[in-house]
Amino acid sequence: MEVTTQVRHLDPDTARAFLEKLPAHIKEAFYARAAEINYPVEAVLESAIAASLDPDALSFADCQPGRLS
Repeated sequence: MEVTTQVRHLDPDTARAFLEKLPAHIKEAFYARAAEINYPVEAVLESAIAASLDPDALSFADCQPGRLS
C-alpha cells in the first residue's frame, strides 16, 4: 500500500491579504525578494514565517545551493 503525505502551503490569495496589512516597506521587501530569487511571493512569506518559528527550517538558500543570498 502506498502512503502519500499531504503538503499544505500558503495559498496566493491568503498571502496577498496578509501582505496588504503590512507596512509598505516590509511588503515591498517581500515582493523584491520574491523577484530576486524568482519564487512566488507566497513561498517567500511562508519561508519567512517558518524561519521565525524554527531556525533550522529550510530556506531558499538550501534549495539553491549554487546561489548565495
